[in-house]
Amino acid sequence: MTTYWKVAAADGPRPEWLQEAAQVLQEGGTVAFPTETVYGLGADARQTAAVEQIFAAKGRPSDNPLIVHIADRSQLEELAASPDEAVSRLLDAFWPGPLTVVLPVKPGVLSPLVTAGLSTVGVRMPDHPVALRLIAAADCPVAAPSANRSGRPSPTQASHVLEDLGGRIGGIVDGGPTGVGLESTVVEYVPAAPEGEAGARAGVLHILRPGGVTAAQLRAALPGVTVRETAHREDAAAAPRAPGMKYTHYAPRGVMTLVQGDAPERVLARIQRELDAARARGERTGVLTYREHAGALRADHVVACGSLGDLESVAHGLYAALREFDEVGADFIMAEACLEEGIGAAIMNRLRKAAGDTVIRV
Repeated sequence: MTTYWKVAAADGPRPEWLQEAAQVLQEGGTVAFPTETVYGLGADARQTAAVEQIFAAKGRPSDNPLIVHIADRSQLEELAASPDEAVSRLLDAFWPGPLTVVLPVKPGVLSPLVTAGLSTVGVRMPDHPVALRLIAAADCPVAAPSANRSGRPSPTQASHVLEDLGGRIGGIVDGGPTGVGLESTVVEYVPAAPEGEAGARAGVLHILRPGGVTAAQLRAALPGVTVRETAHREDAAAAPRAPGMKYTHYAPRGVMTLVQGDAPERVLARIQRELDAARARGERTGVLTYREHAGALRADHVVACGSLGDLESVAHGLYAALREFDEVGADFIMAEACLEEGIGAAIMNRLRKAAGDTVIRV
């Protein structure tokens, strides 16, 4: 049975939901809760039995590491090696917020399931009052991937969590729709070699997963540091360094193909040809596009996901749009690409993974 708590705007300092949900975490259970990015499925990151419930509920591969959420920056010292000056500048700029930093983990502090056998751990402090209050009340580091069945679109509303995980987890805290709509940016900083050492080089910040903090924002926060966008599908035999790097994610149930090109008219024409062919085969079609182009495409179900002139609106609505195709039973889905600038890099990362890297370039 899954307990459901609805957060009221007038909640006092110790509302009933907070006490009950925190107790579930303390006793080794799982609780889904909102963050500013998506809903997370939380468990005490120190308890292996608790973390096992996350993997079981989600059907998540065991070599996919989990992000640990904290409510106060001082908690970072208990979990990982002290951040160097560059990482400290990132934390000053973006915490609390949608940035996860990967750091060397302290031995024996967390369940080995959290790190998937790696010597590092990803940590973030969410910028959401419900998340921060819950983590603080539970008084433990909270491992929390997105609160959905593995591979499905991430949840941006409590109803999405209930649809995917109802009956599989201990509780759901409904704090309303999330804000950013895409998961956090995951980064790992490789410091420069000491001056004079052979092969000395500048420090490099690797973006392992694009998200709510853009590459441009990271470069502005770390002038002189190379920021390298290295998110990719890793070797099948290798453990992923961060969530979202190896497996197909965010996918609707229907087969989805992404179409990308420099000329919008060619992109739209190719999408329409593919849709027409699928309808002729008797398939139920869907198309993911934007407000500017929605009237130019014909399908059984057309979803206009935000505006190309406001990519933050696209990010905010993307996962709900992907779930909409499931609601209408679309089994053949075409998706229009957007520019990979700013938050567009994160949107395209999610679209490629939703399409299983099936991309047509025109």
